[in-house]
Amino acid sequence: MSKAIPVKEKRTRGEGANRIFNVLREEILSLHLSPGQPVDEVGLAERFGVSRSPVREALVRLASQGLVNTLPNKSTIIAPLNIEEFPQYIDAIDLLQRATHRLAAKLRTEQDLVAIDLCQEQFTKAVHDGDVLAMIERNQAFHMLIANASRNSYLAKSYSTLLDEGRRILRLYFRSYNDSLPPELVVEHNHIIDAIRAQDVDLAERLAHEHTIEVKTRFLAYLSTSHTSSISVS
Repeated sequence: MSKAIPVKEKRTRGEGANRIFNVLREEILSLHLSPGQPVDEVGLAERFGVSRSPVREALVRLASQGLVNTLPNKSTIIAPLNIEEFPQYIDAIDLLQRATHRLAAKLRTEQDLVAIDLCQEQFTKAVHDGDVLAMIERNQAFHMLIANASRNSYLAKSYSTLLDEGRRILRLYFRSYNDSLPPELVVEHNHIIDAIRAQDVDLAERLAHEHTIEVKTRFLAYLSTSHTSSISVS
């Protein structure tokens, strides 16, 4: 009879892979790890104090989310930014943002408004402090609170996926402002909140659309500068 693997050992290995996955995922999405950068399995194993098995397990999960690519020679790189698909991405997120924000204006509750107001306060503080990672996280949380207020789980789930996929784009967007957002961009959120509070569905949808277009315009302008020379795109 073969010897059973202790439950504790299996759990420890799984926890190691989860930890590596979560750390690397955050570093990829925040551009701490650059698009196109080679992934050193041995170096990661040393960094996290584990064998290569949990590292490989974490990389498989990252690959399933499109965050790393395995090349024909079996090496792994951080997934490049696919700029050719950017117009499709913007079209998709614009449609979902307009739909969720419109529905939120119609169906929001007072509890929704309290949560959205609090998140906006946190976003404003992150902007004031120049904490770019907090800006990205609170911005995503802000829009997801609105999406959840739409009372449509299918739209919210799809919107969440797109927001997650766009975090590297948003990181470059903030970088275009040298990580110091102008006050009017904070005010844009406030105007969206006001429209949702007033249950003005047409205004909420229009502001959501304008919010997306501003990101698109700024991001494309940033790509046309020399600042992207260190970013691998495809």
